[in-house]
Amino acid sequence: MSRIQTTFAQLHKQGRKALIPFITAGDPDAELTLPLLQALVAGGANIIELGVPFSDPMADGPTIQRASERALKQGMSLTRVLDIIREFRRDNDHTPLVLMGYANPIEAYGVERFACDAKAAGVDGVLTVDYPPEECEAFAAILKHAGMDPIFLLAPTSTEQRFAQVAQLGSGYIYYVSLKGVTGAGHLDLDEVTKRIPAIRAKVGMPIGVGFGIRDGNSAARIATVADAVVIGSRIIEEIENSPRDQAVAKVGAFIRGIRNAMDQGVPL
Repeated sequence: MSRIQTTFAQLHKQGRKALIPFITAGDPDAELTLPLLQALVAGGANIIELGVPFSDPMADGPTIQRASERALKQGMSLTRVLDIIREFRRDNDHTPLVLMGYANPIEAYGVERFACDAKAAGVDGVLTVDYPPEECEAFAAILKHAGMDPIFLLAPTSTEQRFAQVAQLGSGYIYYVSLKGVTGAGHLDLDEVTKRIPAIRAKVGMPIGVGFGIRDGNSAARIATVADAVVIGSRIIEEIENSPRDQAVAKVGAFIRGIRNAMDQGVPL
């Protein structure tokens, strides 16, 4: 089994749900990314999504857009992201890492070269926002051949046909976008998520992580009652953005620890 599959299997045996935080590589600077990754693990993260900054995002709200802008100003690139992952793997060979970003940096790097180098660096999965399943059969096959999971998004507007396509091409887990909008938006509708998750699970046969709109321990704990994983990103970026540089790692670690504790304790009656 892959590291992602192993992680979900272990958590299932424990009766726990996965916590999947997101940060942008290079935000606020390259030197702080590795300590932030380590703080996420220490705080209770089970899988980490590491964003590859891109100049023209289409799914990211203003918070993550600002993170990408800060990272790009610092000279962050896909090559440097892989370097950071290699550093992370020197001391951690068990926490799954998923690269999340857009097609342009991958295509500029070279798809087959990217798959080879990403796997060698220690990447476990790749979520490419603008590679919909009907357009990336070859890319998904290349990732799987390299031993990485192609991870896809599903949304409230996704059709039965899209479910089937994702089930065929994807692996690892599904990232379910809980609302219509961009990252960091509010208006999380737990009732709607609760209705959608069983139908998606029946069609795709993979763990389902829910993201977009999760901002605190209460919302994370509630999502954890119906999903296999909770994905949280913009709120973490806000901690980084609003903290002095020398306090950012500690602030992020404490925030994630609070989310993990809330998920493990469950929803108050």
